Amino acid sequence: MAFDVDVLVIGAGACGLAAAIAAHDEGASVAIVEKLDRPGGNSSLSTGSVPAANSRFQREAGIVDDPATMVRDLMGIAKETDDLALVKRMAEVSAETVEWLIDTVEARMVLITAYKHIGHSIQRLHAPVSRRGQDLVDDFLKAIEKRDIPLAVGNGVDDLLVEDGVVVGARIQSTEETSDVRARKTILAVNGFAADPELVKQHCPEIAGAQYFGARGSHGDAVKWGRKVGAALANMGAYQGYAAVAYPHGSLLSWTTIEKGGVLLGQNGKRFGDESLGYSGYARVVLEQGEFAYAIFDQTIFDVAALEEEFMELVNYGGVKKADDLQTLAGFFDLDPQAVTAEIAAYNEAAEGKHADRFGRTNFGLAALKAPYYICRVVPGLFHTQGGLKVDGDARVLDQHGHAIPNLFAGGGAAAGISGKAGALGYASGNGLLTAIALGRLAGRAAAHEIAQATA
Repeated sequence: MAFDVDVLVIGAGACGLAAAIAAHDEGASVAIVEKLDRPGGNSSLSTGSVPAANSRFQREAGIVDDPATMVRDLMGIAKETDDLALVKRMAEVSAETVEWLIDTVEARMVLITAYKHIGHSIQRLHAPVSRRGQDLVDDFLKAIEKRDIPLAVGNGVDDLLVEDGVVVGARIQSTEETSDVRARKTILAVNGFAADPELVKQHCPEIAGAQYFGARGSHGDAVKWGRKVGAALANMGAYQGYAAVAYPHGSLLSWTTIEKGGVLLGQNGKRFGDESLGYSGYARVVLEQGEFAYAIFDQTIFDVAALEEEFMELVNYGGVKKADDLQTLAGFFDLDPQAVTAEIAAYNEAAEGKHADRFGRTNFGLAALKAPYYICRVVPGLFHTQGGLKVDGDARVLDQHGHAIPNLFAGGGAAAGISGKAGALGYASGNGLLTAIALGRLAGRAAAHEIAQATA
C-alpha cells in the first residue's frame, strides 16, 4: 500500500505543531494541513501559559512541586472527570513537556512567579514573557520552518479516509481541488466545538447563548469524524469560559484585575456573586445576571496588571477608564453612583475583615480598593470546549470498548481535556495548552515509533 506521508497532522495550532515536530524528530515524514488561512487557532488567542509540576525552572526558583500535588489541585476544582488516568498522565509529563518546549522547540518561555492563577496552589505556569500565545505559536512556526516540515494553510479536511475500519489519511479540500492524502498515521489536532451552537446547546447548555470569542473553525470536526469510526467521547460537558471580555473591544480584560482584588458589578451597580470562582467558572454567573458587567479595581491592582502587554494595549485603546472618585467612575457607563459607592464600601469592609462577604468571597488580594479607580465594561464569553475524543496515555483515539482505533491519534481541542466532566469550574489556567502540547508531542512520538516498528 502506497502512502504519501508517514504522519498527517490535521490542524496547525500548538497541538498540531507540537505533534509534527515530535514525529519529525523521531524520523517520520510529516505534513500539516490547516483549514484556515493562518496557523495558530485558539493557541494564538491564549496567554501561552502551560502548567508544569516539578520543572527544572521551578526547582531553580526554589519552588517545591510534584505531579501528585498538581492532580490534587486539578481534581480539587474539577470534582469529577470521565478520565482520571488522563489527568494523571498530563501531570506526569507536564515538566518534560515544558522543558521540551524551551530546549527543543526553543520557545521563549519563563516560569511565572508573580502569581499562581486559577486552580493552582503553587507557581507552576510557564509562559512567554509577553503573556501572548501568538509568541508561542511564532516560536513553534520557526521550529517547523527550521525542520522543513510542509504546512499547507487553506486546506480543510472533508473527512477521514477509512479502509476496512483502519484510518489511512484524509480527504483534503483546498480552494482549487479535492484530493486524498494517504498517511500511515493521522493526528487530529483541530479545535473543539464551541463555534457550533447546536453542539454547545446539546453538551454545554449552561453557557449556550454566550458570545463565542475563540478561534474560527471550532465546529466540532473531530467529534463528527470520530463518531463515524466508533470513537468514544469524554468530558463533553466541560468548557472554558471567560467572565470578562472587554466590550466592545473584544480583548480579554486580564483576570489579574479581579484575582488581585477587583470586583464585577451589574448594571444596577451591585455585585452578583463570588468573583474568586475564577474567569472560567464565573462566566456563567455573568451571563445569567444581564447583558453587561463592569470590572472595578484600583491603582495598586492596575500596576500589577500593567506588566501584561495585552492589558496595556486595552488601556491604550481606551477600554479601561480612570477616575479619582467612584461617582465619576460610575458616570462613564451611567451606573447609579450611590449604588456603586455603597457596594464598594461594603466590599472594602469585607476585605478589611469587618464582616463576612455576603457572597462568600474570602480571597481579596490587594483590596480594600482605594482611589484612583478604574472601570472596564465586559461581557462573558465562551472560548473553548474541553470535551472530545477519548484517548489513551499516548493520544491514541479509543473506541467504545477502550481499544485503540488503528492509526488515529488526537490532542488539543479534538481530544477530551482535563477540566472535569461538565461545566467551567474545573478549568485551571493553562489546562487547554497543556493537553494540546503534551498530547501533540506524545501523539507524534507514538506515531513515529509505531511506524518504525512496523517497517523494521
